[in-house]
Amino acid sequence: MQKENKNITGIILAGGKSSRMGSEKGLVVLDDKPFIQHIIEALHPLVSEIIVVSSNVNYDCFNITRVEDIISDSGPIGGLHAGLTYSKTKNNLVVSCDVPLITTAFLEQLIQHEAGDYDIVQCEAQGESIPLIAMYKKRCAEKCLELLNNNERRLRKLVSVLKVKTISVSEKDHLLVTNMNTIEDLKMITNAIDH
Repeated sequence: MQKENKNITGIILAGGKSSRMGSEKGLVVLDDKPFIQHIIEALHPLVSEIIVVSSNVNYDCFNITRVEDIISDSGPIGGLHAGLTYSKTKNNLVVSCDVPLITTAFLEQLIQHEAGDYDIVQCEAQGESIPLIAMYKKRCAEKCLELLNNNERRLRKLVSVLKVKTISVSEKDHLLVTNMNTIEDLKMITNAIDH
């Protein structure tokens, strides 16, 4: 059997309101590049296609497929549902648009478990699970839809009802998975990188 090399879709979730950042998070610039460009570059060596889930047409200039929520205003589960529904592959690397320090090497750790019988392979840092940096099987879309039909928007609820493998993030890699939700976060991260 041929190994499904690169038979993985990268899904970037960029549908949040970005209210705390004050502008579209995926388009905030770090080191002369928008957050989403950093994430595209980290995903690119590992995937056959990249999809961004967003209704913002400003993402169209990045030469990746943009799709919108099938069930609008339904939070992260809605974005995940749309990305998995449009994906053509069994395995999908899902990354939120606000982790610009993520690296290819880090994401490879998730892929190592693709052959396992897990629905989700997610990260955990400082005792907190991170379902928005994870590998999802395409079949998770069905459970997303089921929850959305029951007005359930919380990603943690999805994770709690599926078969999950959680990988602990080493302390040196904590920065890689840090969300940048505010300008203060961005300043703190920039200072940490510079030192």
